Amino acid sequence: MYQSLLLLHSWSRWFVLIFGLIAVYRAYVGWTGRRPFLKADNGMGAAFSGFVWLQIIIGLGLYFGLSPYGLKAMKVAGAMKDPTARFFGMEHVAIMILAAIVAQVGRIVVKKTGDATLKHKKAFLYFGVALVLVLIMIPWGIWNPYRPLFRF
Repeated sequence: MYQSLLLLHSWSRWFVLIFGLIAVYRAYVGWTGRRPFLKADNGMGAAFSGFVWLQIIIGLGLYFGLSPYGLKAMKVAGAMKDPTARFFGMEHVAIMILAAIVAQVGRIVVKKTGDATLKHKKAFLYFGVALVLVLIMIPWGIWNPYRPLFRF
């Protein structure tokens, strides 16, 4: 079960990144080009926010139940001194939840804004911040060869 959830969590991050990049790009182009806010713009924001929350749910399943790097690791004495335990046990979880909240608040703020250009600007800011937080907290395999970019 652990391997299945880890595989799902690893692969679905690519959906978060793809929809996040598309949402931020569409928001920037709409803002600078003073374009109308289309259903596709709303859809990309919804997809980005939705996939972030899906990742949170899968990640919390790993954190609270199955992962040796989750809550179990935080209960060990000296966990805060171990960079891996601290990253997965606290930093990764906290910042990813913050990113999901920022993306969701962005969706709400954008929906309540009337002007199309302002909608794009707010979407760019909120989704951009959320995406940067996600990018910072993904345990990229580039820096740690034991954490692959694609799990099989």
